Amino acid sequence: MAAPGDTYERELKALLTGDEKAVARMVKTCNAMETAAYNTMLREPFLVIRAAGSLGIDLVALRWDFSFPIEVKSSSDPVMHFSRSQRLVEQADTMLGECNRCHLVPIYAFRLKSFRGDPWRVFTIPSDHDYKGRHSVLYRRLPKLDVSSSGNYIMRWDDGMKLSDFLLYTGMNEYDTL
Repeated sequence: MAAPGDTYERELKALLTGDEKAVARMVKTCNAMETAAYNTMLREPFLVIRAAGSLGIDLVALRWDFSFPIEVKSSSDPVMHFSRSQRLVEQADTMLGECNRCHLVPIYAFRLKSFRGDPWRVFTIPSDHDYKGRHSVLYRRLPKLDVSSSGNYIMRWDDGMKLSDFLLYTGMNEYDTL
């Protein structure tokens, strides 16, 4: 039997790779704008690799214009406190360190269970790192995980960027007219 999080890792992987059945399932409860955004993956999919390491990275999404590591989280509670698990804190710190070393924006994808509409929200980890190129713009646009007064990360689903909005953003490029 698959681990509980595997279901949502596989769902996100299928969505980002433009799997027609996964996209059709997702958009059943989405509005027109969300549906249009998810449908962009049918035309401009990512190559998505499931990561096997313990760096706090579940998926790696690759495409000609963007590449980013993704940590997938799911919950029926819209707020996730990383302080509940030392492993979550260590994963986030390791992921941020590795991403900064390579100038990649770390992505957290948070799936709220039993939500109608776009159930995915994306975030990044706050950092003073100087990202380069398009990753710099991506980092500025993405909502950051909150940090508690004791320095622990908090992920509030309501504060995240809809995955559909993220897909629309990553689908925009100035190269179409060249």
